[in-house]
Amino acid sequence: MKNFKIITCLLFVTTFVKAQQLQTFIEEAIINNPEIQAFDIRYKIAEEKVNEADWLPNTEISAAYFISEPETRVGAQRARIGIKQMLPWFGTINARENYAYSMAEAEYIEVTIAKRKLALSVSQSYYGLYEIRAKQAILLENIQLLKTYEKLALTSVEIGKASAVDILRLQIRQNELQQQKEVLEEKYWAEQSSFNNLLNRNENMLVESVADLEIPAENELYNTDALSLNAELLKYDKLYESVVQSELLNKRERLPMIGFGVDYLPVSERTDMQVIDNGKDILMPMASVSIPIFNSKYSSISKQNELRRKEIETQKNQRLNVLKSAFALSISQRNQARIKFNTQLKNLNQARDAEEILIKSYETGTIDFNDILDIQELQLKFQMNQIESIQNFYIQQSIINYLIQ
Repeated sequence: MKNFKIITCLLFVTTFVKAQQLQTFIEEAIINNPEIQAFDIRYKIAEEKVNEADWLPNTEISAAYFISEPETRVGAQRARIGIKQMLPWFGTINARENYAYSMAEAEYIEVTIAKRKLALSVSQSYYGLYEIRAKQAILLENIQLLKTYEKLALTSVEIGKASAVDILRLQIRQNELQQQKEVLEEKYWAEQSSFNNLLNRNENMLVESVADLEIPAENELYNTDALSLNAELLKYDKLYESVVQSELLNKRERLPMIGFGVDYLPVSERTDMQVIDNGKDILMPMASVSIPIFNSKYSSISKQNELRRKEIETQKNQRLNVLKSAFALSISQRNQARIKFNTQLKNLNQARDAEEILIKSYETGTIDFNDILDIQELQLKFQMNQIESIQNFYIQQSIINYLIQ
């Protein structure tokens, strides 16, 4: 029991370290990836539009000079200078800011989605590197095993229990495994380059991938309710809110605008007679109202907003169905990976038992190297399938994490 606790603790620590290593790569990618940086800039632009919303119509300043000066009781008017400022209806600027803020919130969700997708891509590439390295290790192990068999075959040839053909077959098999190992090495460099590009660093930089992974003893249980937290669905909620704010802004903008201003008219003194307030300049405050009587634009915008809300609702429902399908598929494939791994483990143990029987038969002089090669090929197949099952398990788990977080 004490040893079991120690082993369990070591497995937990190892799993935690591996998870931390991958998380470190993901954080580096989020900081350095150009696509994420572009999304961040778009979000900052959307945030700045909140400040842009706090504006007033241009102040109108006018000036006129009377070529033919109109005469008044107190003198002739020489010119006219005016200033006027239109003001939107109460609450319009606040509604404009709320709309801009809702659009910024939608952009923020886009940043979140981009980061989640990047994390998924990094995870998939990381587990791809694991698969290649693990397969190379298995191939090397099998090459060494074949060399051991080759030594047995040489001894058998010397005592007349095997032929040179058996040695050649063993050597040919070694050449094939060496070829597979070298091909995997080329694949590793290509995958490593892709991984480094996700992190926006030198593509030739060495990546320290995990040497081994294990499928957990039990699967984590999830249900489709967890999909409600997916950022792709939250995006539609934010877009819906932006349409609501757009309609509130539209209602404010269809209200009258109020204008205030003042005109200044300089007046020349009369020289032909003296009157009260002779030559007194005129200062004339003004107020105006701008009413959108014949403008159907606002009604059209309201209809568009209503249609847009319905569109977003249908898009969200459609996306939810897609996510549910992807979620069910990933859960199924994760479970399939566990089943395949367990089956390959049983097959591998039985193949090793058969190998032991064949090796023991060597002592009686009845070893058949064709059977040895067949068993070795089966073992290699089972080991490769195990690695693929482990990789697929963790890739599907990464997809599940993307869907529910």
